[in-house]
Amino acid sequence: MKRKLLLLLFCIGNFAFSQSLEETIYSTTEKFIANKSLQTLDVLSEKEIAFKNQITTKDEQLAFVFLLCNKAFYLKDLNRFNPAIKSYETAWTYYNENELAKISDYDIIEFCLKPLGNLYTKTNNYTDAENTIKQYLSIAKKREDQTQYIAGIINLAVLYQTRGMHQSVVDLINKNLDISKIDPKQQDKLNTLKASSLIALNKPKNSDLENNIVFHDSKNQYNRYQLEYELALKSGDYMSALKHFNKSLLFQKSDSLSKREIAKNHLQKGQLAYLLQDFEKANTNLQLALQILLPNLKGESIPEKTTLYAENTFIDIFDLLARLQVNPEKALKYYNLSFYVSDLLTENLTSQESKIANQTNNRNRSEYCIELLFKSYQKNSDTAIFTSALTYAETYKASILKDVFKKKSLLQQHPKDSLLIKEQKLLKQQEQITDILIKTQLGYKTSTNDSLNKQLLNLSIDLKKLHSYIDAKYPQTKNHLDIIKIQKQLQADKANLAVYFYGKHAIYLFIISEKNTEFLKIELTDSFKNDITSFIHLFDTPSAINNNIKEYTSQAYNLYQLLKVEKVSNSKNLIIIPDGLLNFIPFEALLTKNIESSNFSKMPFLVKQQTLAYNSSIEFYLQAKTASKTTNLLGVFPVFENSNQMLRYSVDEAQAIKAETHGNVLMHAEASKQNFIDSVSKYDILHLSTHATGGDFVNPASLAFYDEPMLLNELYSLNINPELVVLSACETGIGKLQKGEGAMSIARGFQYAGAKNLLYSLWQINDASTARLMTLFYKNYLKTNSAFIANRQSKLNYLNDKSISNIKKSPYYWSAFVYYGEVVHETSSKLFLYYSLGALAALIIVFLYFRKKNAQ
Repeated sequence: MKRKLLLLLFCIGNFAFSQSLEETIYSTTEKFIANKSLQTLDVLSEKEIAFKNQITTKDEQLAFVFLLCNKAFYLKDLNRFNPAIKSYETAWTYYNENELAKISDYDIIEFCLKPLGNLYTKTNNYTDAENTIKQYLSIAKKREDQTQYIAGIINLAVLYQTRGMHQSVVDLINKNLDISKIDPKQQDKLNTLKASSLIALNKPKNSDLENNIVFHDSKNQYNRYQLEYELALKSGDYMSALKHFNKSLLFQKSDSLSKREIAKNHLQKGQLAYLLQDFEKANTNLQLALQILLPNLKGESIPEKTTLYAENTFIDIFDLLARLQVNPEKALKYYNLSFYVSDLLTENLTSQESKIANQTNNRNRSEYCIELLFKSYQKNSDTAIFTSALTYAETYKASILKDVFKKKSLLQQHPKDSLLIKEQKLLKQQEQITDILIKTQLGYKTSTNDSLNKQLLNLSIDLKKLHSYIDAKYPQTKNHLDIIKIQKQLQADKANLAVYFYGKHAIYLFIISEKNTEFLKIELTDSFKNDITSFIHLFDTPSAINNNIKEYTSQAYNLYQLLKVEKVSNSKNLIIIPDGLLNFIPFEALLTKNIESSNFSKMPFLVKQQTLAYNSSIEFYLQAKTASKTTNLLGVFPVFENSNQMLRYSVDEAQAIKAETHGNVLMHAEASKQNFIDSVSKYDILHLSTHATGGDFVNPASLAFYDEPMLLNELYSLNINPELVVLSACETGIGKLQKGEGAMSIARGFQYAGAKNLLYSLWQINDASTARLMTLFYKNYLKTNSAFIANRQSKLNYLNDKSISNIKKSPYYWSAFVYYGEVVHETSSKLFLYYSLGALAALIIVFLYFRKKNAQ
């Protein structure tokens, strides 16, 4: 009895303590709300740490969520967006993981998810923003909370509009306009967003605004004038745009505007003044915007980086201030501040989609910087200017691939680190769930989208937490381009390096040889763009070249000259880092001379002059070379027999490769996706002879297996380390072109998964010629242990084969395959034998010399 009484007293005591802690958390938070300041924020943050270590019950957890949301709200008002996001994320994690919805009707949408989604949008974290909004749309739908549901639709439309997805805005709003009893203010907001996107799509006229948009709130003249402003801006009538913008400001409730909104108004005025060429007024408004965001800024001084924070308004201000400068050095300082803020915004991004979306502006800004430096370089051909311009060209080129390689390299250095292992696991899950989400949207799979959005949001939050620990444990330093180091590597490789930057107005070419550097500009006229695209389209069909060989030879030589390839022709080897549309050009098929001949085997193709390797970035070129380990090969040959997609010559290709390499070959039904996934990590060379597509704006690139295709994101989720991947399939180097990152192709998918060297195709290749080329490739590869050399030699062998007709020697049949990877020099068994015999002969001579000397 006594024991039971003690137990009861213990439980009552615990309950009293628990209740006391819950009340303490609420009381502490309410005191903070009543007196918000930086000092009380510090006090709250200290107590937050203490509370976190004590809470045990769900009521205490709910009180803690209340604290975190109020702290985040104040941080948001202070424009400290990243700390605010972190606090909201922590609140959502507690609420979600502990299922607090079951014990309370706390409005997690209004007080957490809605502001979190808005902050993600403001900080350019588009993927997390979409997943958050779709998550609270799902919650609102289950609760039958129409007001919050429509609020979610509005915020999703704002997000799509921010990303330039205007048709998605129109479709989303049209889909939801039929919902009955929408609040008039929400209805007006939906109408305004729809009209704004129609303007961006060039669809409405003035009358459309008057006749088709009814504002339910008679006081809502602000929206009316904002739309008139957008319409005038779109049509280039900047005076009218300024007039309507100023009228719209009269209907704003200035006392309810945040500092950020006031700053944005000054920014818009500055942008309009710039368009009207009133540069003094533009500068005045931009400086006013800065003063609001940075109250401690003195005069018109350039801000220090340490005073800046993750706010995308800064980027627009600094970019325009840079363009107002007469002094190029001052302009570059402002651009560098934009880059700095952009890096602050992107440091918390975890998805490829968001990272890629943020690269476009960085690339456009890079072009302005390169142009400023090019003008300086013309006056003073200084290596420092060259290096600075090249750094701008390279920094945002394949940056996502570079980041993935760094993560995998770090794990290879520390294979037992639990943080790095967990990071790779979470990244794999992220790509797998993204793959399922894409398949669901395309109708391949049936799944609950909001469940997938929730999983992706939670994964992103977990990854961000993990990254903070990893960054603290393994601080990363930025790589700086070292021209001397590059030149030493080029000397060892007997090569020249050509780095292209494909901008909006020009192509810039950076040439580095063993001893020299050169910085060139190629004006990107409409005529030149047409030359590039028409040359690429010559490879759309086999007949395009053969039906007009003269046109081909003219274009191939013309492009050789326009792209300044002759400037790098004086070396045995050539490394090309293409960009933009140049990713789709087979440089080996360019002609080094203007000729009249129609005999392909006699044409002066670039492949006859130099051995070419491509790379996505200088950083990849400089990676440590790895000698060939083995010929441990996995071949995948679905063949697709008895179908309209049968690869008739794939069987011959498989037999030839197996005979040459003695590799393991998966044929027919064995060439399934799961068999490939189960086997892929065990092999050093992967050879896939199958169908592939480059995708389009809706469908991602895909790779066909016997049973089902593998979409790009599923390929991203693989963790492999092959020395060489040979993609003997159509369009494996083709995909949606993303600024800076290149084509979202199957080849890039393998690079992302961990492949060092790749051989892949740029168009829909011919089955028979591919089988012959692959046979030649492996014969040469086994002789040289170098895919770099074997790729070129197989093409030369093909062109010199007298049994192949002239028609089949068209570049369409042999130049599709490009090699991305290391410059590995020949290390054949014959060479080894020659070196061994030479060393033995030297030893014999030395032995005989000393023997003769001793005999004397």
